[in-house]
Amino acid sequence: MEEDNGGSLKKQISKLFEISLKKTLPDTDVDPLVVACTAKFGDYQCNNAMSLWALVKGKSTQFKGPPAIGQAIRGNLPKTEMIQESSVAGPGFVNIVLSSKWIAKSIEKMLKYGIEIWAPRLNLKTAVVDFSSPNIAKEMHVGHLRSTIIGDALARMLEFSNVNVLRRNHVGDWGTQFGMLIEFLFDQFPNWEEVGEQAIGDLQVFYKKSKQRFDNDPDFKERAQRAVVQLQGGEENYRRAWAQICEISRREFNMVYQRLGVELEEKGESFYNPYIPGVLEGLSEKGLIEESEGAQVIFFKGKKVPLIVVKSDGGYNYASTDLAALWYRLNDEKAEWIIYVTDVGQQGHFEMVFSVRIYASSVMAFNNFTAWSRRYSVDNSELEIVTSTKPSCFSVCCIEGLEPVGFGLVLGDDGKRFRTRASEVVRLVDLLDEAKNRSKAALVGRGKAEEWTDEELKQTAEAVGYGAVK
Repeated sequence: MEEDNGGSLKKQISKLFEISLKKTLPDTDVDPLVVACTAKFGDYQCNNAMSLWALVKGKSTQFKGPPAIGQAIRGNLPKTEMIQESSVAGPGFVNIVLSSKWIAKSIEKMLKYGIEIWAPRLNLKTAVVDFSSPNIAKEMHVGHLRSTIIGDALARMLEFSNVNVLRRNHVGDWGTQFGMLIEFLFDQFPNWEEVGEQAIGDLQVFYKKSKQRFDNDPDFKERAQRAVVQLQGGEENYRRAWAQICEISRREFNMVYQRLGVELEEKGESFYNPYIPGVLEGLSEKGLIEESEGAQVIFFKGKKVPLIVVKSDGGYNYASTDLAALWYRLNDEKAEWIIYVTDVGQQGHFEMVFSVRIYASSVMAFNNFTAWSRRYSVDNSELEIVTSTKPSCFSVCCIEGLEPVGFGLVLGDDGKRFRTRASEVVRLVDLLDEAKNRSKAALVGRGKAEEWTDEELKQTAEAVGYGAVK
């Protein structure tokens, strides 16, 4: 009866009681109430007898009370090596004691073949987990921690279940800030290529100076906005400057990920830029895109603000990039489940993006997904937000394999969301340093400095400190 990949021990016990309950009262559909019990009664206990008696009392039944139902549940348990003995106590509580021989055999099997033999089977080959996703040219702060750690945990669980997980770091490397940074670099260092990385120096200081110029110089702001379009259009000089900025920032990110023990593959916004025109053309042919105030947008019924897919200056934005990324993940990477780990403030955006995918599946996905759109109209005047098409264990908004896993906003003392540009934001590297130092101080206070080598003390302090943060 027991399975190597039958899930947790409690889940396997619950399966046994589920079979027994169906035999005991075939016309009653109830879930088994299984809990761990105190040692003097056994290992696990099924508490369904009293609630079942409430259902059948006064009706034509063979049972005369909860204890009788408990005895029947016990008698209908399938034969299995897992259970050494069972008993009924009080008002029908069914207690079981696990077999010591079975436990020893299971541990031996685990040591020989690895714990993966108990991984649950998932009807899933490939999943994308989109998480962390900081912005290039900005430092990672504590606001990035939740997405990074939650996404890594989800990826690990799926990998444990033998799913091919594509860990995607959708970094912001293609937005307005790059026009600002590149234009500032050109303005301050016309010979920037000869100077090299020294022209930028401290990237955070460079960013703040360029942002200050952007906010206070209308002419510079206009040039920076034009620079974004030139960058997205492939102008070579802008691309080289962009690549240098990205590389400096990427090194900073990777040091943080290494400390957290998190692995990701970077596929930033820029990666999907070549796919945007084709995707938008397909959506336009479907009649989903229309022009509004010089921009190209998709309207949804009941939504005052549309999904802007091309800005009035001809540049692309988050929505156009996210649609192209979605197309690539479905068509090229053949993802069957795509999980987006973001704060709940972005759920409205993803609802619109996911709804576009539903209404235009022949554009957005390969054949396995095209059947999904048959339930939905493609009449642009009647487009509605599709909030959910199937239940999910992770979120309330799972749309046919596309799922935002939302977490609460990370707020500062002022009650507002953390922003990298705010001077009081706690940098992630500083938080990790503080955790490591406090852990080390605690270990030293316990006399470990005399017992361990400096390297052992350092490694333990990091493991405990970073683990506490995670």
